[in-house]
Amino acid sequence: MANPRPSDLSDLRRRLHALAEVSGREETTAAFVAEALASLQPDELLTGLGGHGVAAVFSGPGSGPTVMLRAELDALPIPETLDIDHASFSPGVAHKCGHDGHMAILLGTAERLAARPPACGRCVLVFQPAEETGQGAAALLADPRFGALKPDWIFALHNLPGHPEGAILLREGAFAAGSAGVTIRLTGRTSHAAYPEQGRSPDRAVARLILDLINLPDRQRDPGRLALVTIVHTRIGERSFGITPGEAEVLATVRSDDDEVMAELMEGAKLAASAAAADHGLACSVSFSEEFPVTWNDPAAVRIVARAAGDLGLPVIEPRESPFRWSEDFGHLAALGRGAMIGLGAGEEHPVLHAPDFDFNDALLPVGVGLLEEIIQELIRPPR
Repeated sequence: MANPRPSDLSDLRRRLHALAEVSGREETTAAFVAEALASLQPDELLTGLGGHGVAAVFSGPGSGPTVMLRAELDALPIPETLDIDHASFSPGVAHKCGHDGHMAILLGTAERLAARPPACGRCVLVFQPAEETGQGAAALLADPRFGALKPDWIFALHNLPGHPEGAILLREGAFAAGSAGVTIRLTGRTSHAAYPEQGRSPDRAVARLILDLINLPDRQRDPGRLALVTIVHTRIGERSFGITPGEAEVLATVRSDDDEVMAELMEGAKLAASAAAADHGLACSVSFSEEFPVTWNDPAAVRIVARAAGDLGLPVIEPRESPFRWSEDFGHLAALGRGAMIGLGAGEEHPVLHAPDFDFNDALLPVGVGLLEEIIQELIRPPR
């Protein structure tokens, strides 16, 4: 499939949709993006960043700030059930979060930069791998080639169903919650199901542990902070009526709008698991994965976005949800400079993120490109 220049954004977005690949395996998507960028002749094109990441640098003739914009390469392990011409080629994988649209917006921005290079400074467009697992941003930060890019300002946008189409959602401070996956494994000893007393079953420990984890938020010192624990999976023993189980697994997600509360919830999960295991004579292990920091929006960066949106006549809304409960590993990158995550309303009746009937709203493509271009123009101006 020949790569188009990113002129027809809708066609481009649909081609990207069809290429859907899960986190860490975005080879074809990254190659497509890199070829589309190469056709625009940026001053520098980097590939293989933190895995399959891609970055294009457009530089101005004079000194000035570095503005970084980020989109995501990965799709979700959710089957494509929509009857659409641009359906995913990958069985069991589809773009159900809108990363195909975010990439198309950033490629459209690249075309604008190729036609109208920065007057000074430079603009770096980053296509990040593995956002959905929380590993991609950390992998970028570990790559010294990415470290050399050093942004002064950094922005990312995300489409948000349930909000007016084309509205810009902004908030200073915590924009999206931090979260972490907790995996607790309990090990006892099996026995015949007719003689459970001869074994050491984790059944009571699991029952207690589920309640202890769910109740962890009630113990937080600051009731004004978001604190949430969700049990996402449990498993005990094997599917056999003749065996008293000897091991179990409990998975939960902890989330908060405060990094200190996140640390307290994670420590509380470890203590609850250890106590339940000790009281029932079980071995215990606790591990954490898919860790996302709280995404903090810098006030100055938020003001830049609000001014750019106002200049374009786009409505700016402060979200009702404070912060959003979902997580974004952009929080890792936002700390590199003055950063802001931007919400882009996808329509109040649009299917929700990660739903099987979700498909990116193509009407947002020119809105996103226009906003990012205006942000760049706000920040990169010739010296007076």
